[in-house]
Amino acid sequence: MTPASRKSPRKRPAECGRAVRPRIVVKFHDQVNLPYETGAEDALKKLGLGSWQKIADAAPVITLDPVFVSVMPSRLKELVLTARQCDPTYRPPNFFAFFAIASVPGCDLKAMLDEIRSWTIVEDAYIDRGPTPPPAVNAADDPRSPLQGYHSAAPFGIGAEFAWMWPGGDGQGQSFVDLEYGWRLNHEDLAAHGISIISGQNVDFVEFHGTAVLGVVCGLDNTVGGVGITPHLDSIRTVSEQRNDSVFSTADAIADANSVMSPGDVLLIESQYVDEGPADLGFLPREVQIDVYEAIRLATALGVIVVEAAGNGGNDLDGYTNSYGRILDPASDDFRDSGAIMVGAARSFFPHPRTESSNYGGRIDCYAWGEDIDTATAYVDGPNNEYNPDFGGTSGASAIVAGAALAVQGLSESNVSFKFSPGQLRALFRDPDLGTPSQDPPNDRIGAMPNLEAILNHLFHAQPDVYIRDFPGDTGDPHDGPIAASPDIILRATEVADPAAEFGAGSPGEDSSTLGSTAIAGQDNFVYVRVLNRSAFAPTFDVTATVYWSPPASLVSPFLWELVGSVDIPTVPGGDVLTVSDAIPWPAANIPESGHYCFVGLVGNIQDPAPEPAGFGDFDTYRQFIRNNNNVTWRNFNVEGNEPDEGGEGYKSMHFLAPGADDMTRRFCLEVIAKLPQGSRVLLEGPLALLQAMQAITPWCPAQDREDIGRVPINPHGRHRVGCAYFPPKHAFPLRLLVHIPEAHRMHRYDVAVRQLYESEEVGRITWRLVPETG
Repeated sequence: MTPASRKSPRKRPAECGRAVRPRIVVKFHDQVNLPYETGAEDALKKLGLGSWQKIADAAPVITLDPVFVSVMPSRLKELVLTARQCDPTYRPPNFFAFFAIASVPGCDLKAMLDEIRSWTIVEDAYIDRGPTPPPAVNAADDPRSPLQGYHSAAPFGIGAEFAWMWPGGDGQGQSFVDLEYGWRLNHEDLAAHGISIISGQNVDFVEFHGTAVLGVVCGLDNTVGGVGITPHLDSIRTVSEQRNDSVFSTADAIADANSVMSPGDVLLIESQYVDEGPADLGFLPREVQIDVYEAIRLATALGVIVVEAAGNGGNDLDGYTNSYGRILDPASDDFRDSGAIMVGAARSFFPHPRTESSNYGGRIDCYAWGEDIDTATAYVDGPNNEYNPDFGGTSGASAIVAGAALAVQGLSESNVSFKFSPGQLRALFRDPDLGTPSQDPPNDRIGAMPNLEAILNHLFHAQPDVYIRDFPGDTGDPHDGPIAASPDIILRATEVADPAAEFGAGSPGEDSSTLGSTAIAGQDNFVYVRVLNRSAFAPTFDVTATVYWSPPASLVSPFLWELVGSVDIPTVPGGDVLTVSDAIPWPAANIPESGHYCFVGLVGNIQDPAPEPAGFGDFDTYRQFIRNNNNVTWRNFNVEGNEPDEGGEGYKSMHFLAPGADDMTRRFCLEVIAKLPQGSRVLLEGPLALLQAMQAITPWCPAQDREDIGRVPINPHGRHRVGCAYFPPKHAFPLRLLVHIPEAHRMHRYDVAVRQLYESEEVGRITWRLVPETG
């Protein structure tokens, strides 16, 4: 029989031959100490703590039984102790203050509940009628989306296919528990997993809802059916809310799962609660029940990732109120946070409006598809090879999110030996920048759908990201640090036999900025390039490094560039491993004279392209590349002796250019940064017209009796703004920095720099390191 012909109404438990007894769950105040055993009503009566006799007269055979029976009291105490050590914010309740009173035929549960709530020793009480339809919706009349489209890239799906590209993104090494009450574990798309049941009974009304959930999360990667989001999990278990023939307890099932799960494991709660209050709100998330909330909070304090369906009541959860107040409204003082990732549902088509049935509000962390989910299915009287193209609701959405959580955990553990805590993972799924917003976020109020590609790139730079440093501490992010002191363009007068050993990771020069700065004329010179890859684990291949040279300049404008050459780097491993290229020869015929030069380096490949130099002609584009593109760097770092020039005026002389932009006349400023010893003197020499335009020549001194050249005294002990002027396009002003260091201080090294600014932003810099002369 095809799924479309399955139109039987969902049956209640009694129709399936089960005698599930509705019950009242009671939470006594923590200081109430009763024996945690069946028949605790005897102690209650002896202590005179409640009017037990009033309800016993109406139902003589009722008993007061513990809620948490599947975990030994000693083990429960151990879990609480561990949770407090793991999570200092965790404030556990007295778990031995939770009891239940099962109904008997003919009793008035509502009257019994009213009586119990009147007792001063009772903190809360509610009626739990047992199984409710899981939070799923069949949308048989809606158009079917492409097969398992929720796997696809954002904005349509969660990007599961991207996660599969990396080790662990398929769930390898992870453990998963599904909590509900019915599965066809021998389904053809599940059987090979060997899925086990922690505890409880594997039962259902008509449709084994859990089969569909498991198909979404972990359907086998085989030749039949579909494939789950994380098909290669190490451990898949289930735990049933149907604890025995007559007892249904979500809280006890969670507690039992807690006792066998480990930090970082994922627990999916595929269950919802029916509100019986005067507002008739219908379906709500299970954690509105105090015993379920405390069981979930214990789980998250223990480090278990809990994913919880928000429920299909179509309610604004911010407005929900019970005896504890507005417990689901994050803006309320009554808000209580279980730490679970709560999931709403949206339509499958972009831009993903919220489904009418999904609950919504500030408590919802994220959403996923709530319809058109193609997955396995099974019926009580059906075979083990059926599929449903229309699974959905917050059930389907929370199964998708659980799969996403397992993918993130698997990828993280496989590649960086780390698993996220419940708070960390929930923060990722709540981050709107790492997900796909719904159609109308202010009104939908279901968060964003996780985008695994964005999350993994945010966390681990999953995609290769090759870069070349602007300065030794550069990590490849946009920065406000130096932009022309790259340690990764290295000039040598002779070819190096083993560049990796001399310049690579672990070498003495790994972070050095002084590895060669002087070109020797009349012979070939050699340039080496070092690159890194920010991906935590993914190597990248066939990276091309291209180097240009220009005369020393405070702004290495593109009109000054001359090509040195290119080199291919076959492999750049992930994990920020410094990788050195082979040599780029700089032929003797192309070197104008011995001396210092500026270098520009571009690195990239097909996956992470370098910018095209042709685009640098527009200065605004050039500025973006200077600051915000880690495929580009400048080396304007020179090493000089600190002795005065021979036959000079007692100064060390350093020539450089101050260029304008390529495209048009623009206003630039010059600033000198010096950290020199007491008694030092610094002069900036340049065209008199430029210095006058900068209003920088009061006071000033003449230069070598030339009327067109001026000199400006510079503060040798900090920053000195020379001034600002309009620079013509493709014009470079020749300047000279003159530095005198007293002889007594020349045994030390000092740095001095000139930087060029545009609209208060540094766009170029040239640095000289003045070092003692070696004899």
